[in-house]
Amino acid sequence: MNGKQVKLFLVDGTPGGLTTAEITNWTGSVLSARRSDLAELLRREEAERTGAYLLLGEDEDAVGDIRCYVGEADVVATRLRAHVKDKPFWNQVVLITSKDTNLTKSHVRYLESRLIELAQQAGRVTLENGTAPPRPRLPEADVSDMEYFLSELQIVLPVLGVNVIRVRAARPQTVVSSLSESPVFTLTNKHKTVDARAQQIDGEFIMLSGSVVVPTWHGVGNARSTQKAYASYRAQHEGLVADGSIVVEAGTARTTRDIVFGSPSTAGAVALGRSCNGRVEWVSSEGSFGAWESRGVEDD
Repeated sequence: MNGKQVKLFLVDGTPGGLTTAEITNWTGSVLSARRSDLAELLRREEAERTGAYLLLGEDEDAVGDIRCYVGEADVVATRLRAHVKDKPFWNQVVLITSKDTNLTKSHVRYLESRLIELAQQAGRVTLENGTAPPRPRLPEADVSDMEYFLSELQIVLPVLGVNVIRVRAARPQTVVSSLSESPVFTLTNKHKTVDARAQQIDGEFIMLSGSVVVPTWHGVGNARSTQKAYASYRAQHEGLVADGSIVVEAGTARTTRDIVFGSPSTAGAVALGRSCNGRVEWVSSEGSFGAWESRGVEDD
């Protein structure tokens, strides 16, 4: 396993404030800022460069509760000043440029197109962009450079808590799973009307595309705390149906994409329509998820 050194610098010394991020020996430069820090960001050299950017805003009606706009500009500062007025939804901006200032207009147009494609593939946010613009024609060597640039960006952005283009990498069947990837766990109910599959990959618990889940969430709680938790599960299930992540046909519901959950218990509850101890109820041929999670920890 090859490690990566990601360098973060808190410009004002506070978590969540203006932050720079880079990988050793990578030409890319990433700068994240809150909307309230936009004036400070615009005074920086990076904002005067050619680059791409993400505008992010919280929205409980959006996929993953996040709304996102992807853009590019010859001078990013000029475009961001305009977005203060014409795009009110965002509260965070991520600026993507190059330390060697070698990104051209064609390069960032390529990045914009690919960022939108990857965001659509990941399905973690609601995109404000209607469709991905066509990729500009670049020399073969430049395309290779831009794809490498994107691969590094897919590492840096999640470190900043931005998962817009975090796509599950396709892995050949012959490749042995890494320590960060679990076996495939299954979850069923006694009537066999639920047949869900999931894996933990890179620290995220993911219910896999094609899982069969309940068509409607039916859990009922008595205690106030239980009712609150159940309302949250029901809202998640309904949201996934609304955005097409779960499709209901002829009384059967099936996931149409890989869905990331905050815990195995939440994933199990959404799948089963009731509360679930995910560490016990998700099982594989190697045992429960909880047993896999604790492998190598307990004394012999």
